Order: sequence, then C-alpha cells, then structure tokens
Amino acid sequence: MTESTVVGAGTSSGATTAIRVLLADDQALLRMGFRMVLEAEDGLEVVGEAADGASAVQMAGALRPDVVLMDVRMPGMNGLEATEQIVKAHPDSRVLILTTFDVDEYAFDGLRAGASGFLLKDTRPADLVQAIRTVASGDAVVSPRVTRRMLELFGSHLPTGAGGEGAPGGPDPRLARLTARELEVLTLVAEGLSNAEIAGRLFVSETTVKTHVGNVLGKLDLRDRVQAVVLAYETGLVRPG
Repeated sequence: MTESTVVGAGTSSGATTAIRVLLADDQALLRMGFRMVLEAEDGLEVVGEAADGASAVQMAGALRPDVVLMDVRMPGMNGLEATEQIVKAHPDSRVLILTTFDVDEYAFDGLRAGASGFLLKDTRPADLVQAIRTVASGDAVVSPRVTRRMLELFGSHLPTGAGGEGAPGGPDPRLARLTARELEVLTLVAEGLSNAEIAGRLFVSETTVKTHVGNVLGKLDLRDRVQAVVLAYETGLVRPG
C-alpha cells in the first residue's frame, strides 16, 4: 500500500520564504531521519513525504516544492521516471537524486532525466542541507568534472550517432543557436573547466565567461552547468573517452 504524508506549513516568521522540500523514499525510517535534520534548520520546510515515484509526482504537482529529495529504487514508478516527469511538468522544482555510490549508473541516468545533482544516502547532515540550499538557488551540486567522469563510464547509454561523425556539434539543431564563442565555452565546460580556468584558456575575464555560460544555458534552455555537460556529450560536441 502506498503511503504519503503532507506536512503543514511551519509557523516561524521565515515560513513564507522557506525552501520547501518534498521527501521521496520508500523507507519510512530514512524519511524520518531526513525530516529531523531539515526541520532543525532555519529556512527549510518539509512539506510532504512520498513512499514511491507515483506519489512523488502527484505531490510535486500539488505542493510545488522547491526541492525534491528523490530515492532511485522505489516500488512501482522508480525515482528516475518520477524525476523526469516532475522536471518536465514543474520546471521550478529541483530534484536531488539519492544514490548509494558517488558515481554510478543511477546517478548518471538521474542527471540525464533532469536532476540538479545527486547525494549519497549516508551524506553528512550539513552537506545535505547545503546541497538543498544550493539547488534551490538554481545551481547544481555535481561538479562538471564528476559529470564528465560519469559520462565516460556510461557513455554507451548516450544515443547512437549523436552529433554525427562530422565537425564538432554536427547537425544537432540545438547547437546552431550558439555563437562560435559560446560553442567554445560549452566545450570547455564539458571538459570540466571552471570559469576561472576557461578565462585563462581563452584570455578573457571571468565575468565574460560567466556571461557566455549564462547565454549558453539560456539559449539551450538548460538548468545548470551539469545539464550543459550532458547535452555536449549527447550532441557529440564532446565525446566520451
């Protein structure tokens, strides 16, 4: 039997601006532990709990959380399917995938499904809180370097023939929206370089790089740098290996 819980809004003075979190995990004990950690923090509010993917999707639509903490292995609809549905239907809700290993196939598929990052199930409470605040602010909690490592490990999951065999970017129409400089910046982001490293490579300021990265994300309708890395591999702009 599916269980789900909706928690009433907090009564603190910061409740109106609190980061709203939905917990999705089939283990009630884990949900309780996460809830205890989060409710002890100012500015965080657990608005509901779901024990499977279908409940998570339904509750995300009803509660519109800022962040969904999503387990992968759940009965019925799994966390990856739920993540994809939530991200498509509610772009303002960010998803953090819970995994057992720091680099595994589930985390990889979660990022491709639209998650803003992943956390280990045994992550420290302080790191959990910081990760939720980070994705709620619009950033990702997985570095491009880790994403690249995952793509290299699981590159066989990418669509065959992505990007074609020709010049970088091939015929993919999404990349046609970018200028030559933006394509260059996207390539360097996909290689795992930070803004400072890209600035040094291109002999421009970090502010200029930040502007280019913002333009890339905006033109390609991407949430963050991690999603940009995934797209660069999917289109063949950068290849695994």
